[in-house]
Amino acid sequence: NHTQSKFVLLGITDSPSVQAPLFGLFLLIYIVTLVGNLGITVLVWVVPSLHTPMYFFLTHLSFADICYSTVISPKMLADLLSENKTISFAGCVTQFHGFAFFGTAECHLLAVMAYDRYVAICNPLLYVTVISSRVCRQLVASSYLFAFLSAIVCTGCTFGGSFCGPNQIDHFFCDINPVLKLVCSETRSSKMVIFAFVTVNVVGTSGVILLSYISVLRTVLRMCSARSRSRAFNTCASHLTAVSLFYGTIFFTYLQPASNHRSLDKVASIFYTVVTPMLNPFIYSLRNKEVKGALVRCRRRMLNRCQ
Repeated sequence: NHTQSKFVLLGITDSPSVQAPLFGLFLLIYIVTLVGNLGITVLVWVVPSLHTPMYFFLTHLSFADICYSTVISPKMLADLLSENKTISFAGCVTQFHGFAFFGTAECHLLAVMAYDRYVAICNPLLYVTVISSRVCRQLVASSYLFAFLSAIVCTGCTFGGSFCGPNQIDHFFCDINPVLKLVCSETRSSKMVIFAFVTVNVVGTSGVILLSYISVLRTVLRMCSARSRSRAFNTCASHLTAVSLFYGTIFFTYLQPASNHRSLDKVASIFYTVVTPMLNPFIYSLRNKEVKGALVRCRRRMLNRCQ
């Protein structure tokens, strides 16, 4: 038995006529992802009115989206224009670890943001005390810590076997199921450990989000003022949209039996690795009056300085 020194990524498609248009589309998406998430981060940093826990969490979500997309997109773009679609064993391990780390961190950050909205709407008088600056830092640090530990375990289980057969990964990046199909040694125990960690992280965080919004919904429905109800729903709508896009495709890809994995997994993977990181800045900015107001004020300042 020996370990392969490199793998071949089969990519999204093997049709040359489609690869060039896909390159242009995904390059545009990647650029928009970087500009949008960096823009949100800079905006929160320079506008004092956005120095609140919700936007503190949002900057970390934007950071995770930037890194998450950067782990996948550059290699995918290069492979769309290259005949040599190889990736070294170390490069594959590094890519998977980065993908697992930032993907898991995003799950926990979305759960933290849901908890923040729960406290803000259900216990507004205690919000400043419960969601203090210290608590914000602890919640973000714990999200990264859980993500790092999970990524280490999943990476070890995925690449800890012997790769002595085929070296073609039927995917556009090094993902769990396509890589495990190439392992020559027994993988049942590794799959069980990975499934347990994915379940704890994905189902656990989605459970926190679900319980938070059930409590929010009960509180909102008890509000006497229609204006207050509308404001509360608008505050949560953007977060729920991002959660639905992200978790829907992850549940489809990772929490189904291995026998059900088909080519649709690539389409689902494109959504949570490429499309969702691009959409998050638009979801949070276009549906948020505070962010739109901050953008207007920044634009006015820039125009006044130019004049």
